[in-house]
Amino acid sequence: METAPTTTIIREPQVYLVGRQQVDDAAIAQFLGDHDVSKWSTDTEEAGEKLVEVAGRLCYMSFAKPRPGGNHAYIGHILEVGHGSVLEHAVFNLIITGVSRSFTHELVRHRAGFGYSQLSQRFVDESECAFVEPEPIAEDPELHAIWLRAIEASQAAYRELADGLAARFSSIEDKTLRRKKAREAARSVLPNATETKIFVTGNARALRHFIEMRGDAAADAEIRKVALAVLRLLKAESPNLFGDYEIVDLPEGGQAAKTQFSKV
Repeated sequence: METAPTTTIIREPQVYLVGRQQVDDAAIAQFLGDHDVSKWSTDTEEAGEKLVEVAGRLCYMSFAKPRPGGNHAYIGHILEVGHGSVLEHAVFNLIITGVSRSFTHELVRHRAGFGYSQLSQRFVDESECAFVEPEPIAEDPELHAIWLRAIEASQAAYRELADGLAARFSSIEDKTLRRKKAREAARSVLPNATETKIFVTGNARALRHFIEMRGDAAADAEIRKVALAVLRLLKAESPNLFGDYEIVDLPEGGQAAKTQFSKV
């Protein structure tokens, strides 16, 4: 007797910081030498923070007259005066998994300063895909049962459609094209809860805007959870660029991000 496939349910996203910038210190030194700056240094080793400072100092050619307090004080002043354009020179690469298609529909609305590469439902077989369950549904056994029935029905329909369409397109010699045509049609029955994976590149200014907008108490619960996960990673990676944010507990449950330097 054939065992029915189980449905994988995900309730927590995962965020991975997979890419960091690299600074060419020799090229910066050559630039400084060419412009009669005999000595300049910064106390940060994080590339994004260093590049933000170089970009900011270039605007005023202030390399020879650094203010006290090092990179932390310099970027703190940038945040205070709202000189946010120089933050666009710091770039971070993230992989986000365990999130729903609902989440990515909202995420990709953030266009300026971002780049995206998402899992393809045309090329990837979703017969064994996972699903992301919203917390309020997961907490209620009756609501969970309703949700699970809908999820299982949609996945069963996808499998039947994919198999039927593959048979219908059997005359197509190119196997990749045959499978792509079957999956692109069958995916129409998959719900917004279908789990996906997305590679995200963003500059520090764009990421701050994302955290501020989507980490807010009024944001959708799933994207707020991801925004806070991104914030925790970036606060640890680059405290001078993201350390002004704090994560606060909400009276109704959950958490949100707050900063005194909004809309930089």
